[in-house]
Amino acid sequence: MDKQLIDILISLGLTDKESKVYLACTQKGTAPVSDIAHIAGINRVTAYDILEKLKQKGLVSFFNQDKIRYFSSINPEILLEEFEKRTNDLRRSIPKFRRLTGEINHPRVRYFEGLEGIKLIYADTLTSKTDILNYSNSYEIRIHWPNYDDEYIAKRVKKKIFLKGICPKDKAGELVHAQDKSACREMRLLPPKQFDFTNEINIYDDKVAIISFKDELIGMIIESSEIANSQRAIFNMCWQFAEITQSTLRQAQGKLRSAAIFRDSPAPRPQSKVAPPQIAAP
Repeated sequence: MDKQLIDILISLGLTDKESKVYLACTQKGTAPVSDIAHIAGINRVTAYDILEKLKQKGLVSFFNQDKIRYFSSINPEILLEEFEKRTNDLRRSIPKFRRLTGEINHPRVRYFEGLEGIKLIYADTLTSKTDILNYSNSYEIRIHWPNYDDEYIAKRVKKKIFLKGICPKDKAGELVHAQDKSACREMRLLPPKQFDFTNEINIYDDKVAIISFKDELIGMIIESSEIANSQRAIFNMCWQFAEITQSTLRQAQGKLRSAAIFRDSPAPRPQSKVAPPQIAAP
């Protein structure tokens, strides 16, 4: 028998005798146990037991004729497909094996409720080693936390933690934006009709904090470097878009102001026609 083929089948999980019986069955085609045992070089009883095991593994099939059982091996290409499927199943399961060994950590999620719980989320952002990337509604947080500027922003400024934020271009947003320099931040404003949001998201370190102000105050902190990095990439796209939007709005407002100045300026006074001087004939 071809030793290389036997070694390949053994590497796929068959025993030495199972490999020999499978190859004998493949070589013979459809054959009774006695013929297969003879080619495999083992006794008939052992060959029959092995064929039963191969049948349970789906590697051989059989039929009875004249009280004799005939066996046939499956096509080697089907065998290849089966083991490729098992390989793919194993490949998809690798993350689960890594989690068992501690190589992959599940994202850690902490939930918070009520104003005091929300304050704990903000307190956690004050531990940030990176800039805070922020989507917010400047009005909502100050409704629920009137001393937000004194109790949170002042602490963030003292710790020199810079914040880049995107918020609606409303009265509250304009007021916050006007204080950017003293508040250690840079805000970009978007038209609220097209980009209205009432919750808040803060991205910092390996964390994403989400706070909802509607109905009830609830929030969560998700700790995952993969999630945080994905959210950073999304924020950077929004940040660039906000700059383009702001520039477009400034240009449109400039044109409107120019049009208003032109409209409100007094019309030029008509100049009186002066008759040319008469020159006497010589």
